[in-house]
Amino acid sequence: MKKAFLLLLTGSMMSGLYTQAQQRQYTMAEATNGLRQQLAPERLRQFEWIPEQNAYTSVVAANGSFAWVKSTPTGNSIKADTLLKLTDLNQQLFSAKPLRGLPPLHWISASSAWFSIGNDLFKGILQNGVMQFSHWCELPAAAENITVNTQSGQIAWTVKNNLFIRTATDVVQAVTNDADENIVNGKSVHREEFGIDKGIFFSPKGDLLAFYRMDQRMVNDYPIIDWSVTPAHANNIKYPMAGGKSHEVTLGIYQPSTQKTIFLKTGGPADHYLTCVTWSPDQQSVYIGLLNREQNHLWLNQYSAVTGELVKTLFEETDAKYVHPTHPLTFVPGRPDQFIWFSERSGYRHLYLYNTRGQQLKQITAGDWVVNELVDVKPDNVIFTASKEGPMEKHIYTVDYAKNQKATPYVRLDKAAGWHDAQVSSDGSYVLDTYSSGTTPYVARVTTISGKWEQAIITAADPLKDFQRPQIRPITLKADDGTPLYGKLILPVNFDSTKTYPVIVYLYNGPNVQLIRNTYPYSGNLWYEYMAQHGYVIFTMDGRGSDNRGMAFEQATFRQLGTVEMNDQLQGVAYLKSLPYINQQKMGVHGWSFGGFMTTSLMLRHPGVFQAAVAGGPVIDWSMYEIMYTERYMDTPQENPEGYANANLLTKTKNLQGHLMLIHGTNDDVVVWQHSINFVRACVDNEVQLDYFVYPGHLHNVLGKDRVHLMQKITDYFDANLK
Repeated sequence: MKKAFLLLLTGSMMSGLYTQAQQRQYTMAEATNGLRQQLAPERLRQFEWIPEQNAYTSVVAANGSFAWVKSTPTGNSIKADTLLKLTDLNQQLFSAKPLRGLPPLHWISASSAWFSIGNDLFKGILQNGVMQFSHWCELPAAAENITVNTQSGQIAWTVKNNLFIRTATDVVQAVTNDADENIVNGKSVHREEFGIDKGIFFSPKGDLLAFYRMDQRMVNDYPIIDWSVTPAHANNIKYPMAGGKSHEVTLGIYQPSTQKTIFLKTGGPADHYLTCVTWSPDQQSVYIGLLNREQNHLWLNQYSAVTGELVKTLFEETDAKYVHPTHPLTFVPGRPDQFIWFSERSGYRHLYLYNTRGQQLKQITAGDWVVNELVDVKPDNVIFTASKEGPMEKHIYTVDYAKNQKATPYVRLDKAAGWHDAQVSSDGSYVLDTYSSGTTPYVARVTTISGKWEQAIITAADPLKDFQRPQIRPITLKADDGTPLYGKLILPVNFDSTKTYPVIVYLYNGPNVQLIRNTYPYSGNLWYEYMAQHGYVIFTMDGRGSDNRGMAFEQATFRQLGTVEMNDQLQGVAYLKSLPYINQQKMGVHGWSFGGFMTTSLMLRHPGVFQAAVAGGPVIDWSMYEIMYTERYMDTPQENPEGYANANLLTKTKNLQGHLMLIHGTNDDVVVWQHSINFVRACVDNEVQLDYFVYPGHLHNVLGKDRVHLMQKITDYFDANLK
């Protein structure tokens, strides 16, 4: 569901940003998909630093076509050299069926790179400033999770539930051969919680392969119905629900030279979680963050990659509520006995330096703010992004952790307000800084780490300059315990404070998500602006439980999802009601996923506050949601029956006042369709009228052209009930 100085833009500045009348309003298609299509700001395409060089490649459009261009910072400028044009690539390889665009280019070394077209892989050599490509290999049509190791040239992939590898000598080996489709190899596990996004881990030299093996035979089958065929067909998935049986995961180590596999002896309860998988630099060990199912006790363990035996536990982390590891170890270059570890033990996510004996050598970062990403590590300094300036900003910093930290303050590497991302060159001399803010659509710049030189690569024009834009006011409220809550108020275009307007509250307010950020567009969503163009006030706010504010803020909702969050959102409602231009009899609320749960909860647990609501993909009963996420925040239904009962919306349908529409994708495998189906059943049983709509074939989100239909459906519902 599945992130004081707050903004450099003050309230008065933001309120005047878009007061000038512009030419036209958005179409629904523009408001829905425009930022991903025709209204997207210009961006740097396919940027990648070249190994062993202070140079990078990107795709540049010129004369109606595209080219891979190598750019090299030199002195006070950037030298650009065309490596290969699309027309030349088509002549080399694709004359029969020319490509219409350039695929992402991945560098192997300073003189070689590869790309893929479907499951065909191609390798190129840079000679005399020109790339020459040839066919590398063709993988099976059903291949997924394709992983290329640039050190060894080996390629791993999965077909269905088994794992395969193509060695550097072009030999294909079956790493696993499990006939039971419910034993899954080489894929991400634990439903991609804990930062897990892959199941294949090549060793540093690329000659060994670690992989997840997930046995889910003990997990209940759950049918996802394919309605596109007649008769409809049930595709069973394994869906572990809170309090029920979970899958069991192990980690295998495969050696292509011997074709042998050993499994790490992680021991303990079989349904624990294996997180933060990291190879040691010498390939003799694998480190795993072993987390108990209760998610309140983590062991950072070292295992032998040769025997699979436990070598030692480096340290343990515990928390009365939960520990939430999401990052692997990062070893310090040139110091194979030192690594950097993310931890929230101080109440905020920070960086710690450890040695492989398990001794903490230093806390690298500290403060009442969150480290977002570790960008680069060198023997003496790290580069990271963090919310140090305030939770609505993300900036790039470096700190020399080899010195006394008190005498070495954090050095900020960017200058502009907004939300920054960074990529560092291979030797750490240059950083690419890309960012946006409420007034800046997109900027990409290259700078030296010393800050003595920088050059903007792209400064995007405003693609929304020809549209009517609403005024946007940043809002700070306080929770009932005094915690600051940040939100924004989007006013109708041609706003008249003597009139009254209907209002829509858009919310999510769940873990790991942050809506209120200083990014472009500052509204956060062009549909909000579309509604403002049609006479609505839009209000959105991050309450307690949401991301980027530290553990106390997030854990305030522990064991009682939907209670503290609603209290915070009701502070927003009270604020709205205090405004003379808000029509208190025309208030709506809308959210999706966790926001759908919040929307439905507000209608049932606080009836009468809102006259109309649209809830998409909503969790209705947390005992039917996945183990990993739900038990972190709620414990099990057996341990916390009161919390689950309070959050269960099936028992509260009699409370409904006003108009509520539920929307669900029929093939949703995240919040399964049964949530809203059961809710409809409960409404029928209690003679409660409900509006309901489904999107056949769609998963948890309605995407593509059908999303325009979805947003029109939601808009029409609010128009019918709030105007």
